[in-house]
Amino acid sequence: MISQKKLQKYQDWLFRVSAYNMALSIIMTDKMTVAPVGGGEYRDARTAYLSGELFSIITDPEIVELLKEMKDDEDLDGDTRRAAYLYYKDAMSTLCIPKDEYVKAQELFSKSYDAWLEAKTKNDYSIFEPYLKQVIEIRRQQYSYRNSDMDLYDQMLDDYEPGMNREKYDAFFEALKTRLVPLIEKVCNAEPVEDSFLYLDYDIEEQKRFSSELLEYLHFDADWGYQNETEHPFTNWVCENDCRTTTKYLKNNVASAILSTVHEVGHATYEHDCDDRYDGMILSEGISSGMHESQSRLFENYLGRTKAFWEYLYPRLAAHFPEQLGNVSVDQFVNAINVAKRSLIRTEADELTYPMHILIRYEIEKGLFDGSISTEGLDETWDAMYEKYLGIKADKASEGILQDVHWSDGSFGYFPTYALGSAFSAQFVKKMREEMDVDEALRSGHFEKCVAWLKEHIHRYGCRYDAPEIMRIATGSDFDVNNYLDYLEEKYTNLYHLK
Repeated sequence: MISQKKLQKYQDWLFRVSAYNMALSIIMTDKMTVAPVGGGEYRDARTAYLSGELFSIITDPEIVELLKEMKDDEDLDGDTRRAAYLYYKDAMSTLCIPKDEYVKAQELFSKSYDAWLEAKTKNDYSIFEPYLKQVIEIRRQQYSYRNSDMDLYDQMLDDYEPGMNREKYDAFFEALKTRLVPLIEKVCNAEPVEDSFLYLDYDIEEQKRFSSELLEYLHFDADWGYQNETEHPFTNWVCENDCRTTTKYLKNNVASAILSTVHEVGHATYEHDCDDRYDGMILSEGISSGMHESQSRLFENYLGRTKAFWEYLYPRLAAHFPEQLGNVSVDQFVNAINVAKRSLIRTEADELTYPMHILIRYEIEKGLFDGSISTEGLDETWDAMYEKYLGIKADKASEGILQDVHWSDGSFGYFPTYALGSAFSAQFVKKMREEMDVDEALRSGHFEKCVAWLKEHIHRYGCRYDAPEIMRIATGSDFDVNNYLDYLEEKYTNLYHLK
């Protein structure tokens, strides 16, 4: 049995880890939102140093041995054992990496982000390509230290979604292609749904004023949440009562910032609603990237694109933009924000074509790590894949290879979780609708009732259980991709009056 002295040592260690994580989280958020570009080199070097200090704390041999002992001690409560197991797993995945190389990688990721942002601004992939090549090389090196029997890319996939690999994702995407590709073709050949009014001139300051009302409706409380702006929207958090979201306003696309905001609040709410006991420790984090994306995609699509959601909010939006929306009904608006079309930008994509955007990134990542695709000419490879799967091609790199930030910090294996999370959501919402009147809650301004259901069945558990277990807890059954495919087929068959 673990002694009280050892348990106190563990608690002290938890506090130190949470303190460093807090500092690094705030620095990262600041860098990507308001920090002056001129201080980048200074900040990046010191951020890398702090990451190295956290590395030393996490991989302290005495602590690693203690975590190993704790995870196997059946006298400890289940929460503590689960936390110890997850910390031990994380430590073992980084302990093998030399500290100087780890610090070097953190500094590279910061510089790579800066290069990506400059390249996107200038529409010049050649600025980013050398950094991307270095990021891939350093990721290869880091994973080589693990001496795992798993394929390199399978390890990456497993890191973001434990238990997933290329074989399982290949089967998942094959199921999507089989049913969605013909549906996309039918929709694109159907009578178009009018949506041009979404792309008129919408004053950004007025958009921000509506956003305040939207955040209030979503119960994104200023006591625990804060929204900022950035080039690529994201959510970060320090603790359950300090969650930071970002959005991006586009003058000629009123739905963009709205749906981005709803999406990111989904992430933040997941973190905020975790059991209070887990705050400041690993159990407070989402189970996996797929589960996290399931909550953001659920907010954005399964709630935020419904008529009931907009029956409450649309009169308020139209009041901000009477010239643009004065003659547009709520039904017309809802139909417009659900339009499906072949498009270039993943974050702006509709629900139907979105999985194809993810499939393209998945195929490219597989190629980058099996050697069949090179960073040189990757912009051309990207364009060719968009022509293959969506029949369109970007005129500029910012709408093609440079549109996403994820590869700048080596987040390979993350993209597939967006599609998987979208599929998870369908099963959650199906069960939610069986147990409560979702539409009545939304149209009456009681979004918090939907949040309460999610908290009870998903959020409060944090990562106490793995994704398959949470799926069973929340829905009573194992994950079935057909829930997702059935949902999309029914929705778009009805919207486009398909036979």
